[in-house]
Formats: sequence, structure tokens, C-alpha cells
Amino acid sequence: MHASTLPVVPLGTGGPSVGAQGLGCMGFSEFYGPSAPAQAPETLQAALDAGVTMFDTADLYGHGENEVLLGPFIRAHREQAFLATKFGIVRQRGRQTWNQVRGDRAYVRQCVDASLRRLGIDTIDLYYAHRRDPSVPLEETVGAMAELVQEGKVRHLGLCEVTGPELRAAHAVHPIAALQSEWSLFSRDVETSAVPTAAELGVAFVAYSPLGRGLLTGALPGTSELSPGDARLTMPRFTGEDARINHALLGTVRAIAEDHAATPAQIALAWIHQQSRVHGLTVLPIPGSRRPSRLRENTAATALTLSATELSALEPLAAQVSGTRYADMSTTATARE
Repeated sequence: MHASTLPVVPLGTGGPSVGAQGLGCMGFSEFYGPSAPAQAPETLQAALDAGVTMFDTADLYGHGENEVLLGPFIRAHREQAFLATKFGIVRQRGRQTWNQVRGDRAYVRQCVDASLRRLGIDTIDLYYAHRRDPSVPLEETVGAMAELVQEGKVRHLGLCEVTGPELRAAHAVHPIAALQSEWSLFSRDVETSAVPTAAELGVAFVAYSPLGRGLLTGALPGTSELSPGDARLTMPRFTGEDARINHALLGTVRAIAEDHAATPAQIALAWIHQQSRVHGLTVLPIPGSRRPSRLRENTAATALTLSATELSALEPLAAQVSGTRYADMSTTATARE
């Protein structure tokens, strides 16, 4: 399938309209093999040309360097580009992993000012708490974030990896525009409570890793071929017997892709887009394309519709996936369901 111009969707009830697919920018800086900062300007422009308007980053990515990288592009296209960033994960330099989450008021304020400086803008369009701090009431964290809206530093609030009851409690403090968690053909934990609660409250769902960190593309090399330092080498789904089982599950996806003259990645993205109608809420995936060609391939998936028979064939896959999303699931919503 060829590239297409994206339709627009509302970011939650009464929220702004954004392109129906966003761009996860983390990979420009690190985590999934060699970083590609030099490719970023071309890919970012290709995204905007295709109708992508939401660009997703975090202070975690590259220890803030990802925000610095995005800054010139965002400033040059400020009327079109919708910038989402995150705070909350504390990470030491030189480490891919982290061992602390902070959501106290002082840290919220420290982080937003630092992100604004790195980005070189006055206001962040969507500001997420990247994870929940177990030592701080969620209402306190959201209350501190709400102050940023009142001060004009942030336009809309978001949360990552929270359960349905947690989302409801936060929404009572200040409207939450978007919930971002992992959601894909291979990861459907969020359907337990987060998705139905988001639908009820009119909160948009931003799906990160909609391609299973590359697993659902069908083109991911074996573990032995991943670059040293690739974060996937620490994730159970990509190693040992788990990896073998999960690669075998792609047969169904490949068969459907062939019927549509599409790629497995496009089928996986078409599936997540159709969950919007299944569950009655805005679902906005943010695949992390680093090359313009992949960007255009991914956005073309919005023009693809899967039949009821195809959706039924894909339905059992998540339950057959082997291995957890992360080696340590303690900071995820799944651990608190």
C-alpha cells in the first residue's frame, strides 16, 4: 500500500484535532539499535507532509537530547506540530534502565521548565506523567500538573501506564486528554480497565509500541543480530524460546497482509486503528519510524480496513504471546491490575 494523507481525530472530548497517527521520536536518539539523529529532519518533514501532527518525546530519551533534537523542527512548524513530552522517570547517565519514578510537585515543576528550555518553546501541548510514583498520591501529581496548565506552560494533561481506576481518580482532579500505554496485537492488557474507562470519560488513547517494538513488522532480525546495547535484548519477548514462539505467531499477520498487498506492519496498525470503533474512543498509535519510507508505509495503514473474519483470525494472538513486555513490570499498569 502507498502513503496517504491522514484523517484527523479529536484528542479526547473537546480536545484539539490531530492527525490520526503520531510519530514516536525516541528511536532518533537511542534504545533500538544505532540512533539516527541525522535522519530526523527528513523523517519529521515527511511526517508533517503525510498529515502527522503529534510528535511524541520525553525527557528520558537521550537524557533530554531527544527534546533538543526536536526543538528546531517544532519551532519552525509551531502552528502545525503538536508536541507531547513526558516527565517522571529518573535515570542515571550511562544507563538504559531506571530505578526511580518521581511525581512530587517540586519534581514536576523542575522537569517542565527543563523541557521547555530544551525544546525552546513557551508551551507544551500535551504533558504526560511517564509513570506513576508509588510514594506520591496520583491526585497530588495531577494537581501539580494542573498548575502548569493554569500558568500557561502546558495546554493538556496526559498519563502513561495507569489503570482504569487510577485514570478516573486523576480525571476528577483535572481533565485528562490522553492516556498513553502499550497496546498492540501482541499486548492487550489495557483492555482490562484502562480502555473502557478512557472510553467512558472521553479520554483519547495513545498507543505506544503498536508494532511490538518491531516484532509485528515481520522484519526484525533475530536476537543474535540485534546491535549491542539494543534495549530489546533485555526484554523477554525477544530472547530465547519466547522469541521463537512469538515469531511463529506472525504467520497469521503475514497471510492477511498478503491478501491486502500490504505489509505485516500495516496490518498491525490497521488493527489498532479499528479498535477505535470497537471500543468507542479515539485511538492514536505512535509508531517510531526513523526513515521517511517507513513513515509513509505506516501512515498508509489508515486507509486499510480489516474484515470481521480477519479481525477474528487476529483475536487469539495476544493470548499466545510468550514473555512479558519488560523484564521488570513493576512500574506498569499491568502490575497494578
